[in-house]
This record gives sequence, C-alpha cells and structure tokens, in this order.
Amino acid sequence: MQQRVFDWRNDIIFKQTFLQFKASQYCTMEIRKLPAKYFLLLFLSLTGIKARPQIANTISPADKVFGLSKFWQEVNYNFVYLNRINRSSWDSAYKALIPQVQASRNDYEYYRLLQKFCALLRDGHTEIISPPIKGVNYMYNTFGDDLIVLKRVDKKVIIKRTWKRTLEKFPLGSEIIGVNGLPVEQFIKDSVAPYISSSTDFVRDDIATGMLLKGFPGSSFNITIKKPTGEQASYLLTHAKVKDSVFYPKIGVYPDEQKRDFLEFKTFDNNIAYIALNSFFVESRIDSLFEKLLPSLDKSRGIIIDLRYNGGGDDGVAFNILKHFIQDSVLVGSASTTRILDPFQKAIGRYIEVADTTGKPDKRDAWLLYNGYPVFKQPGVWRSPIEKEIKKITVPVVLLTGINTESAAEDFVIAADNQKHIIKIGEPTNGSTGMPYRFDLPGGGYARICVKKDMYPDGREFVGIGIQPDIKVVPTVKDYLEIKDVALEAALQYFRKQAGK
Repeated sequence: MQQRVFDWRNDIIFKQTFLQFKASQYCTMEIRKLPAKYFLLLFLSLTGIKARPQIANTISPADKVFGLSKFWQEVNYNFVYLNRINRSSWDSAYKALIPQVQASRNDYEYYRLLQKFCALLRDGHTEIISPPIKGVNYMYNTFGDDLIVLKRVDKKVIIKRTWKRTLEKFPLGSEIIGVNGLPVEQFIKDSVAPYISSSTDFVRDDIATGMLLKGFPGSSFNITIKKPTGEQASYLLTHAKVKDSVFYPKIGVYPDEQKRDFLEFKTFDNNIAYIALNSFFVESRIDSLFEKLLPSLDKSRGIIIDLRYNGGGDDGVAFNILKHFIQDSVLVGSASTTRILDPFQKAIGRYIEVADTTGKPDKRDAWLLYNGYPVFKQPGVWRSPIEKEIKKITVPVVLLTGINTESAAEDFVIAADNQKHIIKIGEPTNGSTGMPYRFDLPGGGYARICVKKDMYPDGREFVGIGIQPDIKVVPTVKDYLEIKDVALEAALQYFRKQAGK
C-alpha cells in the first residue's frame, strides 16, 4: 500500500500540543523577544520543515472499520462490566468513529482512535495494544539540553530527576502546575487521560503523569513549575535527542525504578522476616522459591509480605504461597461471575413485557438479553482445600500494598482478608483484576476484554475502587525524594508495638 507523508500538525498528540502552545504565554510575547533557538524550534514546528516522518499506512479503510466493529461487537457480547457504561453513549461513540477511522491517514492515527474508544470502558484489563508502527518514535523525558523525569507523589506531579547541571533550573521536588497554558490536571484530563485504559482514577492519573510530556521529536511543551522555594517559572521544552550529561540522581535510586528479583528475602531486628513477592506468573517459579524459605519463616516473630510491585500472574501460584498462612482448612478466594449468552432466551425476550418478569427469573433474563442488558451467572466463590501436611505459619503478618498491586496479587489480598493475624498497610491496590479475552486486530495489534468479574466472597466490590489498607500510609514528596519507605517503616513500627504489649 502507498505510504503517505504524515503531517505533525494534524497528529492527535502534536495537534493538541501545538494548539495549546499557540495559546500559551510564549505566543503572547513578541517574537523578537524569544531566544534564537526557540524561534528556530517554533519555526520548524509551524512549518514542519524537515520534520515530517513517514508513518506507515498499511491498513485499508475497510479493515479499519472491521477492526473497530470487531472490538465494539466483542465488548457488547463479552465485556463483563457492560452494565457500568451508558449503552447509548457507547453506541453513539462507535457510530461517530466509523467515518473517523476511515479517514485516518495512517496506522498511528487509527490505533489512537481505537485506544480512545477503549478507554471509555474504564477497565484496566480491557485495552488496545498498538503494534510497532514504522515512523512512530515517541519521546518522553528528553529535550536535548533539558531532561525532566516525572512522578506522581501525594497527588502532585513532581520532577524526580534531571541533569545534574540543571538542578538549579529544575530542582528535584518541583511541582508541574501548568502545561501549554492549562492547569496540569486539566491538561491531563483533556489530552492524556482519554487514551488510558484504567479501572481507577488514581491509577489513570499515575499513568498519565509518565505520559504527560510524551511526544514526537520536535514537539514542544510550555510548562510552568513551582519550585520547592515557592518560586514559579515557565520553560519551553522541545523534544530532541539526548546530549551527553549526568543524571541526578542516578537511575535506579528510587523504589519504583529498582530492578527486582521475583522473590526477595531479608530479616530485620526483633526477628521480623521480610518477603517481597514481585510476580505470580508461572514462569517466575516463585512458589517453589518460597518453599525453600519455610524453615527460616518458621522461626520468625512476624512476617512482612511486600506486594507493592506485584502486577499479578496466576492465582494458582499465588495461592500455593498463601495457603501456608491460612489458619483454616480451606482457602476462600474471591467470588466471580461471567455473563450468560443465550440466543434462544434473547429471541424469546421480544415477546415478554416488563410486568411479566416479576418473580420469574427466566423471563426477566430473556427480557434483559433482548433489550441489550447483560445477564450474569450466579457468582461462585473460589474454595480450595488445604492439604493437612502443609506447613502452617501462624505468626502475625503484614501485607504491604500499593498502586501496583494488581490482578492476581489483589486476589491474594482478598483471600487473606478473613485471617485475623494478617493486616494490610500501605496504599489502596490497583483495583483491576479478572480474566482478559484476547483477539487480533488489523495491522498486527490486538485487544483484550475483561470477561470475568471478581468480588469479595460476600459480594463487595473492589474492581474500580482498589482494596483499602487497614492502615493507610502515603509517602509525601519529601519522603519519596529522601527514599524513605514509609510503608515498610509503618509495618516495622506495628510489630514494635505488638512486642510492647
């Protein structure tokens, strides 16, 4: 298929950046007052001279519509949270997208439209994954002479790393308060969050922070920062290749960027054991690694299980570990359900009136199916007998949880919820679990749709909310920059108080 030249001025990301840049304070200044290098960058941005990468356009208009329709259809039939969305708005969005995907000029634009459509479902296990696209090269933090790495801490977007030589310009802990003439949260809401699939607002905000300054080479952002001293300053940043410099602080210093083994073990004073379970994927073999620790754990006075960097995996692997800490003879996991798809009942629903459904579940389901509402199976609760020979660890246990505790790791926390000797400390969990159904899309990408709903055994919801800790501990900006692990310290303090009783 013919490759077309892609004009940055019409790209979704670039267009937002460019239009908001026009409205920013830099464009109210006289051009002659701009530094020469900024004038050149502005000129290149406006004209696109030597700045039009070839972006692949390999998907035909017919296939683009097919891919959109395929996703819309699979959501309607299989998405387990269909009852949470406004069906009229969902269908209207689909119809509005048909001419838009047909008119999309390349694979990049097409997948951005699909991702924005998918984000309307607000589910972390439902997403559109774009394939590698020729000509698309994102940049996040690098602006040639400048470097800004961002982190959301305590509901603020802060600078956590820069070049060592620009520390005075971008002091660590400085808060981003404006982007392209808008308050930062408004910019995120308008230009970043609409493309992010997430079950919870706080996870969406966290992801958006990392993507805040995402753009193509040559794209510009006008940012306003509030420095720790209270001083405010504005800067024009333009994505360009990194020039040699020294990172400050070095890469890998902060907890959220450290390289982690699948399982980490150490001991603290007063014989408190610490175990980080960083994956429940079968390939990690973390349950087998855990078994080797049992002799040491049996001698401990208390145990801290860190799940803050566990993105999930296989429930079976998770429960192989958890069963050692369950004092009952049966491990009780989450309740779950899936949708019922019954074409025969759906056909019957045409002839059923609402008044006829009272006290008649079959007729009620038929009416719901015909009228486009999801119908669910009776929830079942995971119950797994624990073998009598399993070694039980009965000492007090603290589970550390956070925003990256997700999926099977959340199932682990739910299954531990009814154990009196186990408490949770930290921040709310990710709020997204379930079973995704995956299928391919035109051009080499694919989609995932969540088809299983999980709840507490008693029916309480946590997807879209997050599992709340018993003791909530949220690091401040100062804590983060000083690399203070306040959640771990709170866990150790909990055990000190227990020893003093």
